[in-house]
Amino acid sequence: MFLALIIICAILAGLTMLLVSLFNSLIVLRNRSKNAFAQIEVQLKRRYDLIPNLVEVAKGYLKHERETLTEVTTLRNMAVRELKQAGENPEDAGVMGRLSAAESQLQGAISRFNLVVEAYPDLKASTSMMALSEEISSTENKVAFARQGYNDAVTVYNSTRESFPASVVSGMFHFKPAQLLEFEDHEQIQAAPKVSF
Repeated sequence: MFLALIIICAILAGLTMLLVSLFNSLIVLRNRSKNAFAQIEVQLKRRYDLIPNLVEVAKGYLKHERETLTEVTTLRNMAVRELKQAGENPEDAGVMGRLSAAESQLQGAISRFNLVVEAYPDLKASTSMMALSEEISSTENKVAFARQGYNDAVTVYNSTRESFPASVVSGMFHFKPAQLLEFEDHEQIQAAPKVSF
């Protein structure tokens, strides 16, 4: 009888240790995905801060292109709002979807802006414009890298959360799935460049 009690206590202790270990693993993975999103947030904010400078430099040259400049500014402001909401709740699929859509629209507007800049050789050759363009290009690379890191962290968290026996723990403690951040490619990015002479 005493031996049976010891065996039952050992099994319960082992199950408790497994439960605690799985719970702690899920917490660590969820926090990694939140930290990875914070890295995206930093890079997107950096880009959002650069866009007004780019627009200001271009204003003097692009007097006839106010619509393009206004669109870039409006979409930048919308993306800033969506990023703030996503930062507050990165597990919400709707919020992440709106951030993805806002980013896609902003990318399209920036692509159109870049096409307009091509038509103004003086603006394109401006040292301020070249420096800002280089800074934005560098930031775009950092955003892509941070997004990849975030999506990798989310994938590991979600895979662990859905695997047995962690799925039992995640269900008991209501661990929500994290949402991937995917930016839709704008059709201008998808299309092959057209060259004419």
